[in-house]
Amino acid sequence: MIGYVTLGTNDLPRAAAFYDTLLAEIGAKRLMDFGRGYAWGRSMEQPMLGIMKPFDGQAASVGNGVMVAFQVDSREAVDRVHRKALELGSTDEGPAGPRGEGFYAGYFRDLDGHKLNVFCMG
Repeated sequence: MIGYVTLGTNDLPRAAAFYDTLLAEIGAKRLMDFGRGYAWGRSMEQPMLGIMKPFDGQAASVGNGVMVAFQVDSREAVDRVHRKALELGSTDEGPAGPRGEGFYAGYFRDLDGHKLNVFCMG
C-alpha cells in the first residue's frame, strides 16, 4: 500500500551518505535523484525512502510520532542494521531485541533526528 516515505533534511550530502551506507545493509540502493533529494529502494516496483530538502525552503524538522520501519528477514539482520546505524552516528532509541511475541526490532534516530526502526517477524 505504501509507495514511498519522504523525510526532510537540512544537510543533503550528509543524509545521502548515511542512507547510501545504511540501506545497502538491506539490499537497497539510490534509485532516483531529484536535485534537492534522493530516493532509495530495492526496485522501482517496491516502496522507497526519499530524503529531501523541503520544497517550501523552510528548515526540515522531525515529526513527533512519525517513524519509518525497515523490514528484514532475520534477527541477525536486525542486529547488523541497528549496529551499522549506530556506527554511522545514529542515536540509539532502543536496542535490538524482542518486543512482544514474534516481533524483534531495534530503534534509532538518523542524523537529522528522524526515528527509524529495523524489524523482523518471528
